[in-house]
Amino acid sequence: MAFTETFTVQALAPFNFDLSAQIFSGGDMQIRAYANGAFHQVLRFNGNLVLVKLTSNGTIEQPKLTVEIKSNILVTPQEKRKVEEAIRFIFNLDFNLLSFYKDAENDPAMHQITQQLYGLKNPTTPTVFESLVDSIVEQQISIKVAHTIEQRLAKKFGETLTIDGNTYSAYPTPQNIAGASISEIQQVGLSMRKAEYIHGAAQLIVDGKLDLEQMKNEKNPERIIAELDEIRGIGVWTAELTMLRGMQKLDALPADDFGIRRVISRYYRSGRPIKAAEARQIATAWGRWKGLAAYYLIIAEVKGITV
Repeated sequence: MAFTETFTVQALAPFNFDLSAQIFSGGDMQIRAYANGAFHQVLRFNGNLVLVKLTSNGTIEQPKLTVEIKSNILVTPQEKRKVEEAIRFIFNLDFNLLSFYKDAENDPAMHQITQQLYGLKNPTTPTVFESLVDSIVEQQISIKVAHTIEQRLAKKFGETLTIDGNTYSAYPTPQNIAGASISEIQQVGLSMRKAEYIHGAAQLIVDGKLDLEQMKNEKNPERIIAELDEIRGIGVWTAELTMLRGMQKLDALPADDFGIRRVISRYYRSGRPIKAAEARQIATAWGRWKGLAAYYLIIAEVKGITV
């Protein structure tokens, strides 16, 4: 028997839930996906798994989300609070986009894009570990292939939750990954080196030598990059991507990323190839919002927005 509870969460306006969740369209419904106006994901709290479903029942200027949680055990008030905290973090619900929009007014191209993507908030992974692993997976391969591998990782190593006859997979914990062999990790489609990098990072966490979640509190991005760079298989690009997607460090710009350089060039250099140094120079106009601005450019390209 599944236990179900529903409640409402308010977000800081402006917030366009549909636009913000569309990045999860086409995802695996057994892991994480957005379809027919609803976002689904399995989350872990105190060792228990819950299926979370989000839908919007508000507007961009008065945003409210209906949260439905299902579990095979009774959800405690504490776990309910944890669910809300996780949702707020995943969709950056407490972030004031107006601060970014105000600063973007000084950049004509970015100003036009923000107005056409009004209310878009960048999603964050529930844990920094997930962001780190995804960033390692995505090194030097296409996003499409990377997402397939990430889904395989979840299904092979993540714990499962069966609700109403359907089975869902949570993202693997460091313990799940550290308990697997290199060859087992490699079987999801990873190279041996990437399998070693992911296993090594997980083992550092399990051994208490690495605390990724604590890094969220570090104000100096260079210190985070330096610490992550000490880990085998993690360079500046992987560290910056992890900071942006897993720590809400919106000033982090993975300028070595080909896709990011491409979209910056498309909107600022007429599409000619640019190097990381030039991308960083262009991004200085975005101040403390470099990573967020780059995310807007990526979504603008997907949407076919012109300026």
